[in-house]
Amino acid sequence: MTREIIGKRPNFRPVRPASNIYRLMLLLGLILAGVWMLVSVQRGAVQPLFQPTPTPTRMAESYIQEAEAYFLSGKLYDPDPPPPAPPRYDAIDTYQRALQVDPNNAEAWAKLARIQTYSVSLLSNDVARLNRLEEALESINKAVELDPENSDIRAIRAFVLDWYASNLLIPEDRRQSLLTEAQGEALQAYQLNQNNALALAYYAEVLLDQQNWSQAEQYAAQAVALAPNSMDAHRIYGTILESTGQYNSAIKQYLLAAEINPNLTFLYVYVGRNYVRLANNIPASPLYGRALDYFAKAASINAQLGVRNPIPNLEIAKTYAQQGEFFIASRNAERALSYDPTNANTYGQLGIIYIKARNYEGAMPVLQCAVRGCTAEENEVALNLVEEGLLESSVSVEGLQLSNISVAYYYVQYGTVLAFLSRANQNYCPQAREVLMEVREQFSYDNILVSIVDDSLGICNRLDSSTAPATPRPPPTLPAPPQP
Repeated sequence: MTREIIGKRPNFRPVRPASNIYRLMLLLGLILAGVWMLVSVQRGAVQPLFQPTPTPTRMAESYIQEAEAYFLSGKLYDPDPPPPAPPRYDAIDTYQRALQVDPNNAEAWAKLARIQTYSVSLLSNDVARLNRLEEALESINKAVELDPENSDIRAIRAFVLDWYASNLLIPEDRRQSLLTEAQGEALQAYQLNQNNALALAYYAEVLLDQQNWSQAEQYAAQAVALAPNSMDAHRIYGTILESTGQYNSAIKQYLLAAEINPNLTFLYVYVGRNYVRLANNIPASPLYGRALDYFAKAASINAQLGVRNPIPNLEIAKTYAQQGEFFIASRNAERALSYDPTNANTYGQLGIIYIKARNYEGAMPVLQCAVRGCTAEENEVALNLVEEGLLESSVSVEGLQLSNISVAYYYVQYGTVLAFLSRANQNYCPQAREVLMEVREQFSYDNILVSIVDDSLGICNRLDSSTAPATPRPPPTLPAPPQP
């Protein structure tokens, strides 16, 4: 029986779908996008996925460990050179980078404040010191805000306040209130932890600055006994012994501190200064040689670290000047100046050395830079250093404000040299009177300074009353200015 086939007819070949214009356009777009992506990767315009970043993010702890390594190496602070030279990293800026990553790390803020405070020992300008101490106070206040019950943080705040109070630019009434605040911080640190040697040591340092010498020595000895491996405790004990004239004992404590932190150059400077004090009581003492050895050690460590710190060379210069070796003293002071050519205080130190060497003509332009400031063209000593290859170019210098007794010595020396070198045909007395009268008005209570001012003004008065040139005579010699 024949059946009729119904439905679709059988098809023995693959069925081809009908063409779709939209599908073709989509495929063509994908192909073009793939080609564009491939070309972009080859050109670097597009980075492949899962590539490592060129500057991976560092953990704060990594920066903290690096900062501690800088501190132990003695590189507390090393100012960056002018661009385009790369920056020179040190303990301070590395802690600051750590705190950019972890701004709520109270201990890191406190450690930064401690190092900022110690770095003041590497600065030779009162204004720079004050600015650094204000930065340290800001750092430690942040640490206290984050962790007010931390004994170590409270102790470090006492340390910062004490050094801040001791800056010569701080008025006396403000100084006393800061010391009272520092004492309260140290006592609170001790109450929070009665085994905290740092609290005892910093408390002793505050007592020293409050002139409670016997109590200061007692607490410093307790701190050393409690923490014999603490650099801070030995350093403070040495400072107290030095202040009471126990120079040999002070040297021992500073050297113990240096055994714990052997690359902190200010410790060797302290040792050298104490040897100089011992040597001053003994004519032609060999102790000057020991002092020079420790100053040279500090300078050598700075050179190894690439730190351009003028203080060791200034100490070498002053020590040679005390021995009458003025040429080598001048050379070391000039070397110090090449490290920090805009520092007016260094010009003042060099000017005093020139005066001791009776190089009054050389002292006058140097002291002008220290007191009144000078342009790069007027800066004779810097121009000489450029000729010797110790400076790239001469620099201008901003003069020191008459803000403390140390600066007053530079002013008096400058005014005295101006008066001494005055002649009828080259009269510097108008400038001399202006400088000397500033000192007389501001430091009328200091009999030594006033007597030198009056003597120098007398030279100008005699010159004005006579047309004949004044008989040359050496200007009066001032006692050594106070140590910074």
